[in-house]
Amino acid sequence: MTDPRTLAERLVRRSPRRTNLLVAGRTVAVEGSDAVSAELRSLLRALGAHLSDADARADGAVTFVPADDSILLGRTPLADTVTADERVDRAGAHMPVSAGIARRLSRDGVVRGIRIGIAMVLEPKTAQLALLLRDAGAVVSVYAHPDEIDLDVAEALRARGMPVTGDPSLSGAAERDAAAAFLRQGLDLLLDDGSHLIRLAHEEGITPGLRGAAEETTSGLTPLRLMAARGELAVPVIAVNDAPMKTSFDNRYGTGQSCVFAIADVLDGIERTVRDQPAVVIGYGPVGEGVAAHLRAMGAEVAVAETDPVRALRAAHDGFRIGPLRDLAPGALVVSATGAPHTVGADVLASAAVVAVAGGVPREVDVDPAVLRPVAPHLDRVGDGALLVARGGCVNLAAAEGNPIEIMDLSFAVQLGAVEQLLTAELPPGLHPFPAEADRAIAHAALAARRERIDQPSTAQREALDDWRSPRYRGASA
Repeated sequence: MTDPRTLAERLVRRSPRRTNLLVAGRTVAVEGSDAVSAELRSLLRALGAHLSDADARADGAVTFVPADDSILLGRTPLADTVTADERVDRAGAHMPVSAGIARRLSRDGVVRGIRIGIAMVLEPKTAQLALLLRDAGAVVSVYAHPDEIDLDVAEALRARGMPVTGDPSLSGAAERDAAAAFLRQGLDLLLDDGSHLIRLAHEEGITPGLRGAAEETTSGLTPLRLMAARGELAVPVIAVNDAPMKTSFDNRYGTGQSCVFAIADVLDGIERTVRDQPAVVIGYGPVGEGVAAHLRAMGAEVAVAETDPVRALRAAHDGFRIGPLRDLAPGALVVSATGAPHTVGADVLASAAVVAVAGGVPREVDVDPAVLRPVAPHLDRVGDGALLVARGGCVNLAAAEGNPIEIMDLSFAVQLGAVEQLLTAELPPGLHPFPAEADRAIAHAALAARRERIDQPSTAQREALDDWRSPRYRGASA
């Protein structure tokens, strides 16, 4: 008989797998008083959920009913399967912050007639971003890389009149030609993920006429910083990834939950759990922090391998063992969260138990596909060494549906704010931060959408902050 902790964990993972909703910060309820219910409450608290004793069904919260192995969203049982159209519409129902900004763009006419290209992983949240911009008056088209396209979502978008360029069969020169053709259609703005198309536009000389771009990811900003330092960045680019409302939530909570849950789902297929086994997170940036926290909440014994001394110290102060990867990897579940190529080499693949990637750049795991032997869905054996999840691709995209909807609501709210900034401010070519005041406005909108209230500084506090004189000597006689 399966133990209560495993049953509870499976029930928790089933909810985001069916809804793509976030656990952290969400109000949930657990009905029942048996051992599984108790484990559920403990795990949900560890993952950051808010447990409710009220009638959560009436409030539209997620309710777990272990007695009949069911989960409800409000009063509606979660279905095992939903259509692509339903997935796109569900994403829209849980993206109030992005929707609010899009309404403002529509009201002010900021994007009317503006040609916007979106080059991101194509799944339901990206589809909603495209639809919001189109409904605000923009002329929108979508490009998806061959390994980053949900074909059902692409067809659902096309059925709604949205041009989508994406073909999983393309590779090499054919993919490059398709991406270049997408750029040559003539765009005013480009919203990118990984800066692949921003860089391609420069390589192909397609930047004239492009008014600006926005970049979503850490790995995408790295080459753009180099281009900017060399004076080679020919258009203004908003560093969306650096905005606190993106990085603090998308990277930590979104990627943390979606990657760890996806790994656990894959391992469940071979009757293996994350719980009670050694795990190593490589890299302790915002993504690594989230992955480590979620692994610990799921019961793993987590260590961190980090090359940056400050981040390593922070990991140690967060209670994680630190050390060189070669010492920590043997027999462990190793998760790369660096977003840098060549992070996991042959030595780790030979000694680790399981390897997965939360960073998601090409060659983050140095593996020859020819040595992979299929073991289970999304799981291969690397020769006689480790089990490799999702063939070394970003696990939450390759084996799941990406980051939770509410998280992408915040990230795409920043993208929409970046669109507004690019169109209303006179920005020179180069890399630009997302305005702090716009970031705070998104935070206030997110709090309002959750019906949360926060404190305000008192008059005395404001006056003290406005006074530059030292409080130690204020009022002292000369």
